[in-house]
Amino acid sequence: MQRSFTDQLNRTISVSYPPKRIISLVPSQTELLFDLGLDAEVIGITKFCVHPESKFKEKTKIGGTKKLNLDLIRSLKPDLIIGNKEENEQLQIEALMEEFPVWMSDIYDLEDAKKTISQIGALVDREPEAAYLNHLINAGFNDLQTLALQNNLNKSVAYLIWKNPYMFAGRNTFINHLLAVNGLNNVVKESRYPEMSMEELRLLKPELVFLSSEPYPFKEKHLEEISAVLPEAKVLLVDGEMFSWYGSRLVKAVQYFFQFQKELY
Repeated sequence: MQRSFTDQLNRTISVSYPPKRIISLVPSQTELLFDLGLDAEVIGITKFCVHPESKFKEKTKIGGTKKLNLDLIRSLKPDLIIGNKEENEQLQIEALMEEFPVWMSDIYDLEDAKKTISQIGALVDREPEAAYLNHLINAGFNDLQTLALQNNLNKSVAYLIWKNPYMFAGRNTFINHLLAVNGLNNVVKESRYPEMSMEELRLLKPELVFLSSEPYPFKEKHLEEISAVLPEAKVLLVDGEMFSWYGSRLVKAVQYFFQFQKELY
């Protein structure tokens, strides 16, 4: 049976329903598909789709999120490919769109993330499971916002995602939205992921500086380097998956942020 679905780029695709041969091009959405119970249906994932670990080991790797192996994807004969506007490379996605049903997400905040979970649930015939995940996410993040307000958590922060050059999460990003939910104000006013020197950052006087575990794997030594340059700021290593994965990982992120907020009072 063929069914039509509209993705978040407002494209309509026709899918053999329910899909039986799914390729996922984004780690957070791969984890979501497995958490929805699609162990057999997911046949291809990227080399960055590391959760859950047991599934990562047994599934075919079709390259990286921005360097897909198109010939390998073609050989797997998928009946559905699921990607993301920010994380995948436009020309490669457009090439796949000419041959396969490709459903794309475009996510900037929690509402977008919950909508994605619902829409993917409908796309793969797992609507009740998706609704339950959204129930948990909704309740958890409402409580997190309440907690931040109760504790007057209102601190300025810079969130580093890359080194050489230093790059930051700016406005119009999912990370920026999750910072705000947790009572934190991003000192970076530029949109998306601007470059900035430590001298420029010092002038913004952030109370907190977060060093993300991904995409650049910041470590303890980097914490010491940046603390030396910004002695007035509290510099912390943070779990990048909790701040930037927008699928079912958000359920786990709730508990992470409850603990995380306590460190910031």
